[in-house]
Amino acid sequence: MAGEAPTVLVVEDEPAQREVLAYNLEAEGFRVARAETGDEALMLVAEEAPDIVVLDWMLPGVSGIEVCRQLKTRPDTRAIPIIMLSARSEEVDRVRGLETGADDYVVKPYSVVEMMARVRAQLRRVRPSTVGAVLEFEDIKLDSESHRVYRGPDVLKLGPTEFRLLATFMEKPGRVWSREQLLDRVWGRDIYVDTRTVDVHIGRLRKALCQKGGEDPVRTVRGAGYALG
Repeated sequence: MAGEAPTVLVVEDEPAQREVLAYNLEAEGFRVARAETGDEALMLVAEEAPDIVVLDWMLPGVSGIEVCRQLKTRPDTRAIPIIMLSARSEEVDRVRGLETGADDYVVKPYSVVEMMARVRAQLRRVRPSTVGAVLEFEDIKLDSESHRVYRGPDVLKLGPTEFRLLATFMEKPGRVWSREQLLDRVWGRDIYVDTRTVDVHIGRLRKALCQKGGEDPVRTVRGAGYALG
């Protein structure tokens, strides 16, 4: 199901800790990108556009706290959740990490089970459809766990690609998505798909949403892309 699994960027310079965390994240169904240094992390954020970053404080070169600061001050990356990892357990260090912009702070050594829960908790904010949430917009309801879509009392029939498109739109109603952004999110970065394919599936989504009546909720933004509402 290309494009559906969220991407987690793990930034950790200790190979054993990095691989244990990556292994467990992949076992939970996440895509994982890996970085050993702060510079590499910043480069991968630009390339991979991860859904969440798990970031070690102590890194060679650019520190984790500086990576966090840079990501949270840039408009294009400030919304990415960051979970800061650190052996520093003092209150002043936690406060510094959170004030720099980290969304969560985990002290080493940590429980892997708890870490998975914290990752899912952050993803519920930014990609709720990937963690079994029910999304609603006007009279449309999307149940990502049962994989059903309702419009009013009616159950709608959507193909898997149209379902993922709708889930993406319903996570952030009103946001304008470019064709390239939809390709990354819905089809995945590892698959080449022509941008015109997006238009075809948007047409199918519109038809599916209106199969029982009602106005088309998908808006075309000339020269920019598509939005819901």
